[in-house]
Amino acid sequence: MITVVLFGSFVMEIGGSEWLIIILLALILLFGSKKIPELSRTLGRAAGEYQKAHQMFRSQIQNGNFGYSDDSSFVSPKITGPVSSEKQKLSAIADSLGIAYTDNTTEDQLRTMISEKMQQQ
Repeated sequence: MITVVLFGSFVMEIGGSEWLIIILLALILLFGSKKIPELSRTLGRAAGEYQKAHQMFRSQIQNGNFGYSDDSSFVSPKITGPVSSEKQKLSAIADSLGIAYTDNTTEDQLRTMISEKMQQQ
């Protein structure tokens, strides 16, 4: 409840439902009675578009589809835990993608091999 003081000692206590009536009257005064249905339709369409986008985003999150094609051959790199070095991270990515490498393979070579494998998919 909001208390509004007008003209010194005149006090109006306005609750939640009274504010709705005041807002509706202000809308009628601002837009006129003919524009309000059009405004309501526009707001309804906007709310519908928001709900549609929200549902699509939620389904993408739940299905794990983040804008990639539905190609089931796509394999994303899997990192299972923290790594202590860049070489260890690149090695884990290369392992998850099935890239053959040796211990003598440099970080730059690993990056190139990973990039080529990702472009193939």
